[in-house]
Amino acid sequence: MCAAAEKDLYAVLEASSSDSAQQLKHKYHQLALQYHPDRLGDENSSEAESAEKKFLEIDAAWRILRDRNTRRQYDLQRRALELKQDWPVDSTVHLEDMTWDQDECMYTYSCRCGGGFSVSEDEVEEETQRRQPEDKEEEMEEEGHRGVIVCCDTCSLSVYVTWSLETLKC
Repeated sequence: MCAAAEKDLYAVLEASSSDSAQQLKHKYHQLALQYHPDRLGDENSSEAESAEKKFLEIDAAWRILRDRNTRRQYDLQRRALELKQDWPVDSTVHLEDMTWDQDECMYTYSCRCGGGFSVSEDEVEEETQRRQPEDKEEEMEEEGHRGVIVCCDTCSLSVYVTWSLETLKC
């Protein structure tokens, strides 16, 4: 999955990370029909070779994104790469102000570009567990709040999503 992390699998499927599993499946089927080698017949042209490579790329992306666990793992790797980039934080968003998507188990928030920010319930829980204060002084500094930087799925904006430990309902 390391090679897949270098390529944006959502872009391969002409989709976005906020698309549901059903939407990804639909986009995969459309592209698979468009680029399937059987559709081009026995042509040995560079166009047929290009279509075959595109089909294999689409199929590889779908193999990772169709499974909930491998998709989550890919999204986490992708998010880690995004966070390594030095993007400015545009604003702070409180988790309570985000919209809860029960089907995807994600909190979402719209970006001004039309894209969106999303944080999974698992990410919130992992960050809460990972950043337990080691001493009382640190706890006082953070005043019982946790947060993560989240990048927009469309543009280069990022926001700091924060939540209070008292209001967390995970």
